[in-house]
Amino acid sequence: MKATITHKKQTFSVDLLQPIDISIPLSDSESPLAWYLDKPTIIPVQSEDWIGKVSEGGDVNFNTITFNPHAHGTHTECVGHITEKVYSINEHLTTFFFIAELITAVSEANGDDYIISKKQLKHALHGKIPEALVIRTIPNTQEKKRKNWSHTNWPYIEESAMVFLRQLGIKHLLIDLPSVDREKDEGELKAHRAFWNVDGVIRMDATITEMIYVPHKIEDGTYLLNLQIASFENDATPSKPVLYKME
Repeated sequence: MKATITHKKQTFSVDLLQPIDISIPLSDSESPLAWYLDKPTIIPVQSEDWIGKVSEGGDVNFNTITFNPHAHGTHTECVGHITEKVYSINEHLTTFFFIAELITAVSEANGDDYIISKKQLKHALHGKIPEALVIRTIPNTQEKKRKNWSHTNWPYIEESAMVFLRQLGIKHLLIDLPSVDREKDEGELKAHRAFWNVDGVIRMDATITEMIYVPHKIEDGTYLLNLQIASFENDATPSKPVLYKME
């Protein structure tokens, strides 16, 4: 099934039967973890004489799932993540298809840290200004799909790089790390704040998606992004970003 889309006076064909899912499923066995939390739990409801598990005699499977969207897999967040007033991602992400550029970034040493710099992003974009930017970081092992990121001091995006992306007009940023900011930054959240412009006119419709996974076989380039979210009235929600190759 093919669809035709027009963007900046160019027409592209997209095969909707060839989705590239870059989300990491949430499970109670192999989900990635961050922020010092334990694994999510998925357990059947149980009462005195009934259990919500067919294999154990129940008439249906009826599980209770306990998790944190920021710590347990792919999630999309809005500015409500860092503001006193908790804005809802469900209210502020209202369209779901975007032209996206996928780039691969090798983080640079910066003292004891590793960063993704403005210079690197500018070079990787080659003058393109997409609606969404998907960043695959190196190294890119399958371990990202089950890694415990707590206490690892992961690479992060420097503040000036986020200012650059905001000034370009990029509205949706997706990355395969637990956060765009340093793990332990004493609450400064410089990258988040710069992207959403919290000290100016806040970009209410801009989003950050973290903990994606983009396999090596997916080439850098331009894609159609379908950013699917669950309808949570919360600053963040589990999400399922899907790419489609544009021809």
